[in-house]
Amino acid sequence: MNYQWYPGHMTKAKRMMQEDIKLIDLIIELVDARIPLSSRNPDIDQLGAGKARLILLNKSDLADGKRNQEWLSYFASKGIKALEINSQKGTGLKAIQAAVNEVCKEKIERDLKRGIKNRPVRTMVVGIPNVGKSTFINSYAGKACTKTGNKPGVTKGKQWIRLGKGLELLDTPGILWPKFEDQSVGMKLAFIGSINDEILISEELATDFISYIAPLYPKAILTRYEIEEELDGPVKILEAIAKKRGCYKKGQELDYEKAAMILMDDFRSGKLGRISLETIPQ
Repeated sequence: MNYQWYPGHMTKAKRMMQEDIKLIDLIIELVDARIPLSSRNPDIDQLGAGKARLILLNKSDLADGKRNQEWLSYFASKGIKALEINSQKGTGLKAIQAAVNEVCKEKIERDLKRGIKNRPVRTMVVGIPNVGKSTFINSYAGKACTKTGNKPGVTKGKQWIRLGKGLELLDTPGILWPKFEDQSVGMKLAFIGSINDEILISEELATDFISYIAPLYPKAILTRYEIEEELDGPVKILEAIAKKRGCYKKGQELDYEKAAMILMDDFRSGKLGRISLETIPQ
């Protein structure tokens, strides 16, 4: 299966971002802690050149805890401040203001020299679809300021949100980039739900996922679905999941599509355990 998704509204969203980036001091970039590199839009580096940067590893509770620490160290080695957070539960959000002050230290000191006190740091919150930007903003602001949804592409339009005296947030729609040069990047984005499921073939997505995590977490799927024997190949494993979960069409024909959706939902919700799909580059 070819993993690509770039609907027309993203071109418009990117143009909006190019205009808005002139207004801000800091880019807060949300990435998915399970795939911190693949969930970074390379266009953001180009658009935000010269701006202060803070990376938030969102959904960190779904990722391998040991891997999270490795990624924090990795970004620090690149001179980028990163924090691990869980927007839904509010974990890690209290550390953000101090991190903002740290990465925007020069700007704050510059303002003070000019006699400007308490001017809020203006920040743009960016990230790919379904990475949790709206949930993050709502949790951080303490109220439902933006419409949220669990489908990629729910957020539309432009919203400034004032967070106390120290920070103003500009929400932006989630954008991908026009072409995934590396198909494994597109595949991992599909695994976490950042590509519209409706354009994908569920069974192929699931078998690709089974093949991908087998060497990383060999027992995760077998334990979740109580599959006792070692099965040869992803199709056999998907078949076993279908049988264990009673996925049948009329008669006794197995419903592979239903089994595939159960597997992907279980991964995305953390029911397979804490799984990271990327390790830091060597």
